[in-house]
Amino acid sequence: MELNEKKIWKPGTMLYPLPAVLVSCGELKNEKDTSNCNIITLSWAGTICSEPPMLSISIRPERYSYKIIKKTGYFVVNLTTKRLAYATDFCGVKSGKDIDKFKKLNLSAQKSNFSNCPLITESPINIECKTQNIIKLGSHDMFIAKVLCVHVDKKLIYKNSLKLEKANLIAYSHGNYYLLGKYLGHFGFSVRKK
Repeated sequence: MELNEKKIWKPGTMLYPLPAVLVSCGELKNEKDTSNCNIITLSWAGTICSEPPMLSISIRPERYSYKIIKKTGYFVVNLTTKRLAYATDFCGVKSGKDIDKFKKLNLSAQKSNFSNCPLITESPINIECKTQNIIKLGSHDMFIAKVLCVHVDKKLIYKNSLKLEKANLIAYSHGNYYLLGKYLGHFGFSVRKK
């Protein structure tokens, strides 16, 4: 096997691809009044524990959503799809202090189960979270959160199995969005008995 020649690159965020998620936050008064709500696009998000289920998101303190999540303690991670690609990009470049992103993008807000935080109905998977801790890191602060529940689009459930490949999920890689593609194998396929 031929080895690839390597070149030293400056230290940076090179762990790609990443999820491109829409994080919704705020206090939803009713499904028509999203004036106290916001949506922020994040790629700095990930699973950190399976029992109890926990995840993290990292946000710059100067971002509008940072103050909202810090105040309420709740947020929803909404997985993104090919259909939501435009909204995903828009919510990452426009500030919620200047615009109601739900209205601007014609997205439907739905109240979550454990708080008044909105979830995005158009997203196939919505992960309700409660902040447990905030760690100051540098450019971003990490919100460590407990997963309270997960809302799943019924169209993705088949015989008690979750078929995420039918959701047309997207990922973010070094400034670009990509549709997840070709199936290569399932967890453990390398050691499965033939």
